[in-house]
Amino acid sequence: MSLARNKSRVVAMTILYQVFLYKKNKIDYNIADIVNEVNASNDLFVKSLVEGVIKYDDELEKIANKYLNNWTINRLGFTDQAIIKIGIYELLYTDTPFKVCIDEAIELAHEYSDDAVVKMINGVLDSIHHNENC
Repeated sequence: MSLARNKSRVVAMTILYQVFLYKKNKIDYNIADIVNEVNASNDLFVKSLVEGVIKYDDELEKIANKYLNNWTINRLGFTDQAIIKIGIYELLYTDTPFKVCIDEAIELAHEYSDDAVVKMINGVLDSIHHNENC
């Protein structure tokens, strides 16, 4: 069963958090197994977000770093990294309206990050929207 898209983004964020943690600690993982662990194997939107962020991870990091003033994405916590990468991925590689991409990322940040990160994510995604031909 497919979840509402906002709930799917939470699941995708959780999966990506786990993937980033595994990568940092050099732990082997199988993305299909992680998706199955959270019972998201039937949610095509979750799978597309997770697979897209993983596929374009290096590019997403470069773009994020371009717009993070005096920061780099690797200084952010894994949750914040997941939120911003999902937002950038949706802006660049999906047909989700830019306003929805930005609003959904901000909502995730309000729920799982602090106010400074919310503002940063808003600014970064807005800049990407205006400067990266989204």
